[in-house]
Amino acid sequence: MRWSGQQIGVVDGDALPGMGRLDNLVRSVQTPEFAGITFHEVLAKSALNHVPGESKALPFGWTINPYRGCSHQCVFCFARNTHTFLDFDAGRDFDTQIVVKINIAEVLQRELGRPSWQRPHVALGTNTDPYQRAEGRYRLMPGIVAALAASRTPFSVLTKGTLLRRDLPLLQEAAQHVPVQLAMTIDVADPQLRASLEPGTPTTEARLATVRAATDAGFDVSVLVMPVLPYLTDSIAHLDRLLGMIEEAGATRVAYTALHLRPGAREWYLGWLGREHPELLPRYREMYGGGSYPPREYRAWLARRITPLLCAHGLDRRPTMDPATGTPTTDGSSPRFAAEEYATGHEMPSAGLIAAELSPAMAAALQPTLF
Repeated sequence: MRWSGQQIGVVDGDALPGMGRLDNLVRSVQTPEFAGITFHEVLAKSALNHVPGESKALPFGWTINPYRGCSHQCVFCFARNTHTFLDFDAGRDFDTQIVVKINIAEVLQRELGRPSWQRPHVALGTNTDPYQRAEGRYRLMPGIVAALAASRTPFSVLTKGTLLRRDLPLLQEAAQHVPVQLAMTIDVADPQLRASLEPGTPTTEARLATVRAATDAGFDVSVLVMPVLPYLTDSIAHLDRLLGMIEEAGATRVAYTALHLRPGAREWYLGWLGREHPELLPRYREMYGGGSYPPREYRAWLARRITPLLCAHGLDRRPTMDPATGTPTTDGSSPRFAAEEYATGHEMPSAGLIAAELSPAMAAALQPTLF
C-alpha cells in the first residue's frame, strides 16, 4: 500500500472544492489498490450521532459512521444524497470520494466516558458500511468495538462487508459483556446482476460464508434482503433461491423491504436501469411516479409472495426483546444477540438495524455528524 507517501496537508487535485475548505482535513490519499477512489482523511469532532426523540419507532437512539461515501457502489443506495452535504454529488462522488474519520475511536472513547452517557443502543451501518474495503487499511472498527464494549454500551452492526470476519473474535469478547447484534445484507442471488448493481461489494457467496462464520462463532445472525427490486429480484424463483442460500448459511431470520428511491438514489438508479434494462423504465416511472416508495398494492403483493417462502425456509422467527436493554435476544439466557426484523415484513420497522423506510425528514435527522 502506498499510503505513507501521501503528503499530509495537501489536497489532491481530484478532490472536489468542498473538501479543500475543511479545516479538519488531514490529507487526501490515492493508491493503486483502490484505483479511481480518493480517501479524504479527516479529524472528526464527534463520533456519536444522536437520533432525535421524534424517531421513537427506531430501536436505537445513536449511530456511528466511521466513513462517508461507500466503495460498495450500490446503484440504489438510499444514503447517496448525504454526500451532497459535503459539496460532493450523489452519484460517482459517493462511490469514489470517501471520507474517513481517522480519529473516531479516540473521540468515541472520550464521549462514552462522559458521566452523562446512559449506555443506550448504538447502531453501526445505518448510513454507509463500516466494513467497506477501506476498513482493511484503516482498521477503525476494532477500536470502535472495544470502546463500546468497555463502556458496556449495546450495539449492532449491519454490513455487506466480509471484513466482519476479521473482527469476530473481538465481537465474541464484546458479546460476553454487552448485547451485540449482527446482520448481513444479502439481496441478489444472480452473480451477473449483483456485479452490475453492487460492483464494489463482496460476492453473494462470500457474504453467505460470513454469515456462516458468524453463526459458528455463536451469533444469532439476521439477513436483510434489502432492497427487493421490482421486476428484477421479486420473482418466486429468485426469492426462493436466495432464501434457500440464506437458510443454508445458518441465518435465523430475514428482514426485507421493497426498493425505495429517494432523491440522489432515484437519479443514479434510474440511469443504471436505462442502460441495463431500458424496457423496465416505463414500469418504474409509473410505479415511483407518486414518490420514493412503490404503491402499497405492490408492497402488499410482495408480502403475500415472500411470507410463505420465509416460513418454508424457517426464516420468519422473531426474537424476544430484552426489556432491560431494548435489544433482542434468542432465549433470555444465551450471550448471542441478533437483529430485530420488520414488524409487518414490508412496512415500517418496530425495531431494526437500519432506517430503511423513513420519511425524508427522518432520513435527514439520521445523517451522520462529521465535524
